[in-house]
Amino acid sequence: MLLDDPSPLVRQAMAEAFARSTDAPAAIVRALSADQPTVALPVLEHSPLLIDADLVDIVATGNDEVQCAVARRIALPVSVCAAIAEVGCAAAALELVENPHAELAPFSWNRIVERHGHLAAIREAMLMLDELPAATRAALVAKLSETLAQFVVARNWLSADRAERITVEARDRSTMNIAARSRGEDMQGLVHHLRVTGQLTAGLILRALLSSNLDLFDAALAELADLPPARVTALLHDRGGNSLHALLRRAGLPEATFAAFQVALDACHEQGFVDSDDGASRLRRRMVERVLTHCETDRGATEPLMVLLRRFATESAREEARLFCDEVMADDAIDPMYDDLIAA
Repeated sequence: MLLDDPSPLVRQAMAEAFARSTDAPAAIVRALSADQPTVALPVLEHSPLLIDADLVDIVATGNDEVQCAVARRIALPVSVCAAIAEVGCAAAALELVENPHAELAPFSWNRIVERHGHLAAIREAMLMLDELPAATRAALVAKLSETLAQFVVARNWLSADRAERITVEARDRSTMNIAARSRGEDMQGLVHHLRVTGQLTAGLILRALLSSNLDLFDAALAELADLPPARVTALLHDRGGNSLHALLRRAGLPEATFAAFQVALDACHEQGFVDSDDGASRLRRRMVERVLTHCETDRGATEPLMVLLRRFATESAREEARLFCDEVMADDAIDPMYDDLIAA
């Protein structure tokens, strides 16, 4: 009888009373969940009596307020998260991302990026999460790059071609930063994502090697050549060169790049670079210059490869200069402290 009361205040009082109860009548709770939003929201957000199928149906048919209330629930299961990621509004997606109790599958993360990745609030909330898959981070970077490129072209600040080239280079550098912090299955997921989206190019793989990120280099060749990672690693330790060339050929990389890859791999082995979170994300200047010098005397080197290597050389030189300036500034900041200690 109270469910049929014409006053929403009565039904709202019922919803607030039954919202967190495990002993409330299930039929009444379901009826309240289908009422107008002011009545349904407490039940949708808190009631333990609503099963997953109920919540999925509510998300599919409810308005933005209803979807947000469901997204705030504690212990939100995978199926409901998937429903919100698939059909939920941007506000509900943001609530879901910020809900520490939500169980999101990788495909749900990717779906949120596809639908709402152009919104800064959602990108920032996702990038703050330590457990965010590397592939999803890469997708967010690509979405941001696309958004920025469209913006500068619309403002006539850059031509479409130049904006695309700059954003691709920035995206590749960001990918290296993500890869430097990825290991195991996370790395494999990242590489698979890069391949599916067309980003796993010879240029990106060469950048990985010239940054001494052997984890990304090995994973990329394993993905393209369809070989087990352990087998690829064993082949890359063959210093003869034949194994590397066979592997690159099977991976479908241009033959004109084989010499550059060989010189870079030899330099990486000889100089003993070790991957680290801060080191495997930037180009190694000595390695880049060694490869560039070799390719300048190699008749088989193509013009696109030389252009790419010259860009790498410029980027690595500028990065080295920035690091040097940072060290100088850090030393200047420390010296006064020593002077104060001596004076004391």
